[in-house]
Amino acid sequence: MVGNLMGDFVKGRLAPGHYPAGILEGVQLHRSIDSFAATHERFRCSKRRLSDPCGLYRGVMVDLFYDHFLAREWDAYARLPLDEYIDFAYQVLRAHRQVLPERLERMLPALFTEWLPSYREVEGVERALQRMGLRLKRENPLATGGDELRKQYAGLHDDFNHFFPALLACPEVRRHAGPDVPV
Repeated sequence: MVGNLMGDFVKGRLAPGHYPAGILEGVQLHRSIDSFAATHERFRCSKRRLSDPCGLYRGVMVDLFYDHFLAREWDAYARLPLDEYIDFAYQVLRAHRQVLPERLERMLPALFTEWLPSYREVEGVERALQRMGLRLKRENPLATGGDELRKQYAGLHDDFNHFFPALLACPEVRRHAGPDVPV
């Protein structure tokens, strides 16, 4: 779980011994999910649904849109209710602060108390994309993501409903996640 969440903050080759084995496995899980998404037809279809100005940021947007659909439909995929899972994950991450990248460690309180719970609503995803857009130095369309999600909601939702079960069944993802770890 810790390594999976660190995945966006850890770049490059994973040197053995730099992180504990379980964390390396979690980072690899994150990378496996990203690779699966990049090649999955429904994820690519979702990217094509977004307007031209979204350009290279389509993947980031779709990733967050899928987080929205997962948050809305969490009970169909997980044993623990979403709020309990978020609390559990927060405790696990806090217990591993010593290995977290500094930027992730600084974000933990907001990530778990505000951002993740807000993904259930389009406005929460919209605010997350706006925050991301402000952190980038170059001009970007991330602030328009909420409008894109609203315009293409039904099609994106349908894409997610095909994508996510395929992700859960993917052997490469399952290999890194293990049988009892919710992806």
